[in-house]
Amino acid sequence: MFDLFVQGGTVGMALLTVELICMLFAAWKAPAWVKEIGLLALLTGIFYQMLGLFQALDVIQQAGDISLSLIAGGFKVSFISIMYGMLIYGASLVIRMLQKPKI
Repeated sequence: MFDLFVQGGTVGMALLTVELICMLFAAWKAPAWVKEIGLLALLTGIFYQMLGLFQALDVIQQAGDISLSLIAGGFKVSFISIMYGMLIYGASLVIRMLQKPKI
């Protein structure tokens, strides 16, 4: 698990973890913010995926001819942050559903 954290980029994954902690704290103190913090985590994951793809394409442009398996590995690593952001957003939706009053 820690290996995925490091592969996903320590800055982006740490920011997503802070957003997860804030979301869990908000579920306790400010329930109206849970969904918004989850959405922010999703957007952060998308941003860090785009940043990683931009850096990878810059390296590919400089190197010239690169094997397809190396490019596929880069795409695989770039999806780590967005999957983590999607998990946080999904958790925020579940928390939000559990907090809504019953009809």
